Amino acid sequence: MEYTKAAEMNGMRNDKIVSEFLCHNGFSELSIEAKKAALQCNEEKSRKELEDESNLPALEAAYTSILRGLGENTDRQGLIRTPLRAAKAMQFLTKGYHETVYDILNNAIFDEDHDEMVIVKDIDMFSLCEHHLVPFFGKVHIGYLPSKKVVGLSKLARIVEIFSRRLQVQERLTKQIAHAICEALQPAGVAVVIEATHMCMVMRGVQKMNSRTITSAMVGVFREDPKTREEFLSLAKNS
Repeated sequence: MEYTKAAEMNGMRNDKIVSEFLCHNGFSELSIEAKKAALQCNEEKSRKELEDESNLPALEAAYTSILRGLGENTDRQGLIRTPLRAAKAMQFLTKGYHETVYDILNNAIFDEDHDEMVIVKDIDMFSLCEHHLVPFFGKVHIGYLPSKKVVGLSKLARIVEIFSRRLQVQERLTKQIAHAICEALQPAGVAVVIEATHMCMVMRGVQKMNSRTITSAMVGVFREDPKTREEFLSLAKNS
């Protein structure tokens, strides 16, 4: 009986200490939830890092095989660590496979009585063409018409990065960005335009130095209303 009472007293004391600590440090119940989310995110990141580490030897061996297949001597000074560096670079360039939109939008969607167009343009984009594994890069222009919810502007750039850091084709990339924003915000409409240079057309093949590829994805009011679409295209085009 005395042991139970002492345990209860100890539990109450611990709760009080925790409560006082949280109060003293300005933490609210909401911030505790945010900390839990951050902890979960860190656990996911650690899992990804462990997965990358376990896959690294196979990727390194593959790059060694490629270099030898090209007739190179992988034991010479300049190439000794090249397979490892290339393997790590490829993991970085495709890190979007391990990320989701909801990972980066956490706590960044806000209720706001705003129903006019929001545009973020000239977002730098780098990706790898899935056909030849060479880069394509350019600018992304995003517009959306909110339905009482807005997102932190930097998050739009992060969405671009999530989908561009994968093996891609520009047409699919454009749609994925638009649909991800649509799903997360449920806006009246989303518009995405990508202008890119493809190194598979510059370094090889037709070798056309000044060619650019432009793709667009229009959803909701941007697809249905020509005036809204024209307003976005005009604003996105202006310097």
